[in-house]
Amino acid sequence: MPNNDYVHGLTIVHTGNGKGKTTAALGLAIRAWGEGLKILILQFIKGGWKYGELKALNKFSPEITVKQCGEGFTRRGNTDIEKHKQAAQNALNEAKDEMLSSKWDMIILDEINYAIDFDLISLQQVLDLIEHKPETLHLVLTGRNAKPEIIDKADLVTEMTEIKHPFKQGIKAQKGVEF
Repeated sequence: MPNNDYVHGLTIVHTGNGKGKTTAALGLAIRAWGEGLKILILQFIKGGWKYGELKALNKFSPEITVKQCGEGFTRRGNTDIEKHKQAAQNALNEAKDEMLSSKWDMIILDEINYAIDFDLISLQQVLDLIEHKPETLHLVLTGRNAKPEIIDKADLVTEMTEIKHPFKQGIKAQKGVEF
């Protein structure tokens, strides 16, 4: 931490069906960086693509470190689910190790709620992770369909609600806005 003031590490959840969960978490990372904190972002689903945020956050390295741990988005019933489960389990194991390393002031687990919702990792594993979070570490969990048990454990929960989205008007995802 940048000073000797007491820090109460928060558990923060960004969830809901609206756009902006990851974007809000990345904004929080930049704010924390501005105050001298060190931030690790583990992306549970995203992998392989070079998103705009990765290019931007690379300029903040090593104080903000982003690791794509996933195999990309999947759908229920996909036959390749095992590789997604293994990637999510590896990301969760890395999150545990990094949480206890004392190297980070904030860890963002991007799309971890999606990983739980799709049974890539168990709800209990994530509840245990939250339970063992160091007292001064800020832990941010993003993704749709946050389970009530996660919400109950959190200190701050924000639900993004979709009111209108250009995709429903036939407008495709665009660089700089969706990725």
